[in-house]
Amino acid sequence: MLEQAVKTEELLKVENLKKYYPIRGGVFGGITGSVKAVDDVSFTVRKGETFSLVGESGCGKSTTGMCLARLVDPSSGKIYLNNANIHEANKSALKQYRRNIQIIFQDPYSSLNPKLTIRKILSEPLLINGYGSKLEIENRVLSLLEMVGLGSQHMDRYPHEFSGGQRQRIGIARAISLNPDIIICDEPVSALDVSIQSQLLNLLKDLQEEFGLTYIFISHDLSVVEHISDRVAVMYLGKIVEMGTTKEIFESPKHPYTRALLSSVPIANPKTKLMRKRIILEGDVPSPKNPPPGCSFHTRCPFKTEICEKSIPSEFQINKEHSVSCHLVENGAIF
Repeated sequence: MLEQAVKTEELLKVENLKKYYPIRGGVFGGITGSVKAVDDVSFTVRKGETFSLVGESGCGKSTTGMCLARLVDPSSGKIYLNNANIHEANKSALKQYRRNIQIIFQDPYSSLNPKLTIRKILSEPLLINGYGSKLEIENRVLSLLEMVGLGSQHMDRYPHEFSGGQRQRIGIARAISLNPDIIICDEPVSALDVSIQSQLLNLLKDLQEEFGLTYIFISHDLSVVEHISDRVAVMYLGKIVEMGTTKEIFESPKHPYTRALLSSVPIANPKTKLMRKRIILEGDVPSPKNPPPGCSFHTRCPFKTEICEKSIPSEFQINKEHSVSCHLVENGAIF
């Protein structure tokens, strides 16, 4: 009951988030258009849960994470952390916000400074945020390494002396060093071997249980998402098209795009594989420079109707946890 109560407490709220990148051209380099990387995204993240963003490459999930971490500034929209509006925050409050939202990057090879030892890499955020004395910082660094399965013998080594899995462990240690409210995991295991992936996923889950961490997990690997997530949001061309609990999304998907994604997940059991129909979408993902009118998925949807080509679907609430943006589901044409 305690775990259930924790996961109903709203920690982060995102309203109508947009990130447009201007396109410049012409003789004077004026703005001729924009790339709509994230287009009107809204969701909430609850304390202690793992909320996943999934979709094809280029759907805007990583850009959403960058906006939340304020590594890039959103074009518009609102982000609330613990009911505080980040866009109204002063410089001091924004520094605290960045401390409370940390990120684990996708590539363990480029996310660590090759010129610094692990001691300095993990000490730097503690020094910047005034963690404590030199001895306290030293003890904290050692404690962080032990939390992620490393030890004191690794403190004075450089990143090139570690394997990819070990480097990502160091990235995880850096992310949890300041006891953040939320950690954004931007495809943290996609560059690693499958055996190492399972080790790191189990490490993330163990740390979450021990310290009550909240994750925003970004991935295109649906088998990984199913293993680690509490709730899932499916993105397509900068928009969220379906959102719900992991069980609802994987066992009862409603949006045609979600169904197509799930049908592409490899299945080891040959008997189960024969029972499932593979959905192959025709055509390519439209360009975010010039998204189609109406439903963004209608150019590839096998069930599209005339209204799909003209009108943008609103969010339709199937139940308290499950929502979908699809005219056909809303009208009862497919379920």
